[in-house]
Amino acid sequence: MSYKEIGGTLEAKGLKFGIVVARFNDFLTRQLLAGAVDCLKRHGAAEADITVIWVPGAYESPLAAQRLARGGKVNAVVALGAVIQGATPHAGLINAQVARSLTAIALETGVPVIDGVVAAENLEQAIERSGTKAGNRGWIAAQSAIEMASLMKQLPA
Repeated sequence: MSYKEIGGTLEAKGLKFGIVVARFNDFLTRQLLAGAVDCLKRHGAAEADITVIWVPGAYESPLAAQRLARGGKVNAVVALGAVIQGATPHAGLINAQVARSLTAIALETGVPVIDGVVAAENLEQAIERSGTKAGNRGWIAAQSAIEMASLMKQLPA
């Protein structure tokens, strides 16, 4: 028996991307943004096809991501931020709500919305995930955005 396989590619040429970046912890989020843009460009995206939107913090990113996804001018959205656990459970609440909201936007609009928010227990972990030892979460999120945008173009509406 044979079956048809459909998969996305890592070819970003001709695709349009929105990146929503949290200004809070911008010493980390600027690194995430640099990684995401580098990934998109290395995979063929033109700079003119990348729109970057700054929001105050990770909690505000779903609203901007929703506007981008609903606007019909992007093939995928990447949300970038860095939320570091403190002495209260506040960070966990923010991370959970942002993740749920971004998923809901993708399901509602049919546009891939990738969660590139670093959720770290401490500053060292956040730094590691923003471009040092543990890689760059921005790059990884952008790579997922490329693959999902490519896949969505192949699937029936």
